[in-house]
Amino acid sequence: MIFDTHIHLNDERFLSDLPHYLNEAKECGVTKFLCVGYDIESSKLAIELANKYKEIYAAIGVIPTEHKQYNLKCCSQNKPTIEEIRDLAKNNEKIIAIGEIGLDYYWENDPEIKAKQKQMFIEQINLANELNLPVSIHSRDSIQDTFDILKNYPVKRAGIMHCYSGSKEMAKEFLKLGYYIAFGGVLTFKNSKETKEVLKVVPLDRIVFETDAPYLAPHPFRGKLNEPKYILNTVKFAGEFLGIELDKLEEITFSNSLKILHVKNEN
Repeated sequence: MIFDTHIHLNDERFLSDLPHYLNEAKECGVTKFLCVGYDIESSKLAIELANKYKEIYAAIGVIPTEHKQYNLKCCSQNKPTIEEIRDLAKNNEKIIAIGEIGLDYYWENDPEIKAKQKQMFIEQINLANELNLPVSIHSRDSIQDTFDILKNYPVKRAGIMHCYSGSKEMAKEFLKLGYYIAFGGVLTFKNSKETKEVLKVVPLDRIVFETDAPYLAPHPFRGKLNEPKYILNTVKFAGEFLGIELDKLEEITFSNSLKILHVKNEN
């Protein structure tokens, strides 16, 4: 069995034929999905899908690149965005994480924007702790600042480093904080030497898998729509790379996913 710990089933490219995509993934052994929000509307959609499908769970939050639509609690005359997220989270056991949240300096490197992203990040960490939920962490070109915030503002239930792109040395530091490392399609790319080095040093009991679909399809589908079923390609690649039988790797990483996301296996 496979748990896709980060997928955007709330993307319009899947919504028109979602049962088809889910059934194909199930045929490949995928039995649980964490549908992740990146703004308020996508978080609402994630909740709708989680309420409709037993195998889907929801993560809600605002990604750092959506900073323009985020109203900070400290300085907004409008309703703070964190209050909108808190309202969405009320009385729904299918919401199992806050995410994806974090820092992203790839597109914008303005000091004021970076400062706002950090405030967004900290507000959502505080909400995760209030709700006793783990987090799904987005970090792009910001690994040291991401680590510093997670160290200085500890998340009670830690969480998952989504689509981890840092060094193996930094991976060890996140592991010390209690985080699990997620591997997706990038692992299968020929030029992903650093990601493969990270896979070598992460203990088996801290590895989880994801698609990040519809983005970052694994080889040989790179550049195409990443379908939910393609996670099997990534898991197979990891098993061959590590010299572990596929069934064993699936068993271990599925259990890891249940543990870090605090989900009961009801299959």
